[in-house]
Amino acid sequence: MLTINVAPDGSGQFTTISEAVLAVPYDCPAVIRIAPGIYREKLVCEKKDITLAGAGMDATRLVWNDGGKLPHPDGRPTHTFRSYTAFFSGEKLRVEDMTIENDAGPGAKAGQAIAAYVDSARAAFSRVRLLGNQDTLFCAPLPEKEREKDGFLGPRVLAPRRASAQYYHACEIAGDIDFIFGGADALFEHCILRTVNNGLAHSWVTAPSGAADGMGFVFWDCDFVSDCPAGSVYLGRPWRPTGKTAVLDCRLGAHIAPEGFAGWNDRTDTALAGFAEAGSTGAGAGERPGWVQALSAAEAAALLRAARQKCRMETTERITE
Repeated sequence: MLTINVAPDGSGQFTTISEAVLAVPYDCPAVIRIAPGIYREKLVCEKKDITLAGAGMDATRLVWNDGGKLPHPDGRPTHTFRSYTAFFSGEKLRVEDMTIENDAGPGAKAGQAIAAYVDSARAAFSRVRLLGNQDTLFCAPLPEKEREKDGFLGPRVLAPRRASAQYYHACEIAGDIDFIFGGADALFEHCILRTVNNGLAHSWVTAPSGAADGMGFVFWDCDFVSDCPAGSVYLGRPWRPTGKTAVLDCRLGAHIAPEGFAGWNDRTDTALAGFAEAGSTGAGAGERPGWVQALSAAEAAALLRAARQKCRMETTERITE
């Protein structure tokens, strides 16, 4: 196992995360230990088996500021999928104890602005803070077809779509519009999902786009929090008609709308979507429409077991311990 140390003061082998990642041979398992500091860089990480281990959410911060409406060096707008602060691909990825942020600003000014674009076959994030506004976390793959010209412009626009299993443990993810979106099967355990109040009439936490036979996004024992107005935020809407989101044993603030979930852009395209809920508590819990499945305790437990089997990696313990 190759170990590389990064520190902005020059005490490690490299002063930037990007340089350290580039130094890793593709097939060589590696741990990159990242010292406290603010790393203002746009990261591309495509390695077979790599871990980025920071010094804590408040200590190690990776930040960039590209936005979909902002100009790209090629003369076109950046668009959503080139706006990332960090792009991850390869086979096996771990990220822990750090913050990844896109600080381009609210979507009205900057457009979609991804903090983490996660395209690895398997990925695990532990104690990671992901900060942004619109489209903070993209859980790849992309849908097969874009709806508008250049809609998928970016690193995987022409690549075959491949499945991705992702796990988020004790993370904090913040944003406003569709701030967790994509086609992966992903499990979120003990996470904080914070909807940022940017004065929008409505916000959505998830926008799943996975296939009908997939698992989609599963949230267990999480806190959905915000200072947005009561009833103004939906747990999810289907970016593609077969997208799935399940919310299990979570605590929902008063910002969550009574319907819980919504159609895409107010369309009634919920017939194929797999929205489900069980064990919700808090001011945002309540009776949902008939197209939101109310899972029994046994059904919720079975879904959680399946999600853990598919999405969890070997351990959630700190690499540095």
